[in-house]
Amino acid sequence: MLLATRRFQQFSSGSSTVETMKDRDTVIDEFKDLVNMTATELRAWLEQEQSLSGWAGGSGETIGHESAKDGDGGRRIVRILEHNPTENSSDYSDQDIDHMRRVVSYCKRHLAQEERYKHDTSSKSDYSLKNWGHDSLKE
Repeated sequence: MLLATRRFQQFSSGSSTVETMKDRDTVIDEFKDLVNMTATELRAWLEQEQSLSGWAGGSGETIGHESAKDGDGGRRIVRILEHNPTENSSDYSDQDIDHMRRVVSYCKRHLAQEERYKHDTSSKSDYSLKNWGHDSLKE
C-alpha cells in the first residue's frame, strides 16, 4: 500500500527543515487507495439508516455523512467520484483535492487509531469509515 510511504515532502533551508503538505499526485493516489467504494455503493450506504450510526460531529450529523452547506462528507466524495469516473488527475479541481486531502487524513488517522474495530462491521468506527468511502470488508 502506498499509504505510509509519502507523508510529507521536506525541503532544507539552511539549518531548518520545512514540511509541506502532500503533493497533488500523492493525495490522489492515497484517495484512490483508501476510498474503495464506488459512487453507487457510497450513495446507497449513505441512504441507509446504519450510516447515521457513526461517530457524531458538531453538526449533529454523523462524521462523514454531513450535508453542511459546503457539501463536505460522503456526499461530496460521491460527487468527486461521479465527476471524474476515469480518475484523470487533471480533471480534479483544487476544491476536490482539498476534500480528498481531508478524506485521506481522516481515514488514515481513523484506521491507525481504530485497528481493533477494522473487522467489526457493526461498530461506529466501521460505519464512520464507510461514510468516508472506505469499506473494510473490501480490503
